Amino acid sequence: MASLLAFGEQKFPSAGLLNSSSGRGWRGIAAELRSHPACDIPAICPDQMEITLAVRGTPNAVVERRGNGTFQRTVARTGTLWLCPIGVQEDSIRITNPLDQVMHLYLPSEQFALASEALSQPVTPEDIFYLAGVEDELVRQIGYRVVDELASESAAGSLLIEHLSLSLIAHLVGRYSAQARTHDDQRTSRGALDRRRLDRVLAFIEDNIEADMSLAQLAEVACLSRHHFVRAFGEATGLPPSRYLSRRRLERAKQLLRGSDLSLADIAFACRFSSQATFTRAFGRHAGMSPGDFRKANA
Repeated sequence: MASLLAFGEQKFPSAGLLNSSSGRGWRGIAAELRSHPACDIPAICPDQMEITLAVRGTPNAVVERRGNGTFQRTVARTGTLWLCPIGVQEDSIRITNPLDQVMHLYLPSEQFALASEALSQPVTPEDIFYLAGVEDELVRQIGYRVVDELASESAAGSLLIEHLSLSLIAHLVGRYSAQARTHDDQRTSRGALDRRRLDRVLAFIEDNIEADMSLAQLAEVACLSRHHFVRAFGEATGLPPSRYLSRRRLERAKQLLRGSDLSLADIAFACRFSSQATFTRAFGRHAGMSPGDFRKANA
């Protein structure tokens, strides 16, 4: 993801960096939360898909941009969305007034191969339309969820983000691509998660609760594609894989707090948090008290 974030530094040299997915171990997507002054942004041709969300817009701020000969002028209100596909030559971008919080999501070209698998048709990132002022609540809510994850890391954050990136790409291809077509989400027996396969996946999660896990690994255990696995797991458990894993890791943290002398920092690491601080916040939301207070109460 380092190369994706390097693109943000190149494209937005005068913007302030408020938060970033750097060091989070995310797969298939990178994110930056930036503040933008009134400025002209250098011309650039992206080598990844960029989705931009005005997290906190300004009613009198306007973004003007020209890409591949198309001119767009958009008021940057809170919730405004822009899409910039791979290969679009943006000749000019102008921001008329400062913007306090803007989320930039970057999707690498290889992620679109997953959409080809799910839709059973060839998909390239260049097929996505160059659009401004997009009204799409799903894309908007995914953006806000990424903002939340940046601000407050969850126990299975990397898995959640991988899930969101797959959902985002499938949605973009299905709604905003030149090859968009109706695609029935067939629930066939080959896409189901029977009890035997579900038990195998749950056992794998328990056996590897202190290790990094990807959707690809879980789907392979279930012998399903990633897209089919996410849907089938949700139907079988009532939870997306990321939320289930987050709960199990926090329950593991409780076990370690009760039955071990490990430091809070070591427990945070064992449960795959990037820092003790993010572990403490997530544990507090889950248990209603801090890890230290939980340990004292269960001594």
